[in-house]
Order: sequence, then C-alpha cells, then structure tokens
Amino acid sequence: MNRLNIITLGTKDIVKSHEFFKKIGFDTSIKGPESNPDIIFFKNEGTKIALYPLEELAKDINPRQPPQIGTGFPGITLAYNAKSMEEVDDILAQAELAGAVIVKQPQKTDWGGYGGYFTDLDGYYWEVAYGEFWEFDDSNMLVIEDE
Repeated sequence: MNRLNIITLGTKDIVKSHEFFKKIGFDTSIKGPESNPDIIFFKNEGTKIALYPLEELAKDINPRQPPQIGTGFPGITLAYNAKSMEEVDDILAQAELAGAVIVKQPQKTDWGGYGGYFTDLDGYYWEVAYGEFWEFDDSNMLVIEDE
C-alpha cells in the first residue's frame, strides 16, 4: 500500500461546500441531483478529493454505531503546495473571498518556507505553503526525496 487515492471530507452542507470549493478554483463532478448531490468528486491532479454528507460518512464507517460527530480539531490537515510566495498569498485571499476563515496569515515558516492556514466551511484546516527548493513532477505533485 503505497498511495492515497481519495480524501473524502464529510460536509454539513454539501451544496454550500461545493459552491465554496468551486469559488477557490476546483473543478468538480456531481453524482446525483445538483440540488442534493449524493457525492461530489474533484477533478484535481494527484490525490482526489470528494465531498460527502457528514452523517452519511459516519454511517458508512459503521451503520450500527457510527462515530460521534463532534467539534474541535479533527487531527488532520490538507495541504496545497504553491510554486511561489505570491501564489500562497493569492490562494489564501481567494479562499477568504469564498468564505474561508484565515487562521494563520501567510508568513515565513520555521522550516524556511512561507505559508498560512485557512479553514473551509466545515472547519477542515488547509495549509497553503511554498518552499524555495521544492520540485514538482509532471502531475504537479510535490517530489519528496530521501536526503
């Protein structure tokens, strides 16, 4: 097992979340009626993302005893790796205009890069970061090599 194919985000309002992600630039594919989609897949490069109703996602994990849906930090972040500091600023500004909350303004990082964080409409944390020495493959995926 050496790949991650889909990250599914449980969402409280699939229609509003879909609108948010379209505003920040994602191309999507809707399964089911647009007014009440069953699931939405992102047509992004690399690992795929899906939106799915939160209650249904919990039931999918265990229909008899679904995990409790709570509040607070979910222990997961998603990352967008930018190719410049300007792109970091642009993406964060675009996310804020679409309704995201900027929880960490873009700034120099302790690892020598530049980045910030926002939360989407369902409270998922997204890091937007740039590293001067980062390289990307033909699919725009960050190349991570052993040192």
